[in-house]
Amino acid sequence: MTTAKEIINSLPNRFKADKVDEDLDIIFHFEISGDNGGDFTVAIKNKECTVTEGLYDEAKCTVKAKDKVYADVELGKTNAQMAFMMGKVKVSNLNAMLKFADCFERLG
Repeated sequence: MTTAKEIINSLPNRFKADKVDEDLDIIFHFEISGDNGGDFTVAIKNKECTVTEGLYDEAKCTVKAKDKVYADVELGKTNAQMAFMMGKVKVSNLNAMLKFADCFERLG
């Protein structure tokens, strides 16, 4: 699993349902540019995670990045905080993103 698209599509398999609050109901949009990216809606509801291609419903948080940058952050090749501070990854709601990150097993 090395592309941004593959990594985003792996989220349901890495979802830590036992670590998620019962009432967590949240939608994230991922707008990943580049050949290995795309637009994705990630929804967490009823202790389940789903990934759908395209942008649906109203997101609590939108994440924008280039495919290589996103993949490198997920794989641990690039520091997430540095990528955010340098504007390589744009996040509309940092608190929601931090909560989101805790819901998944890390790749790198």
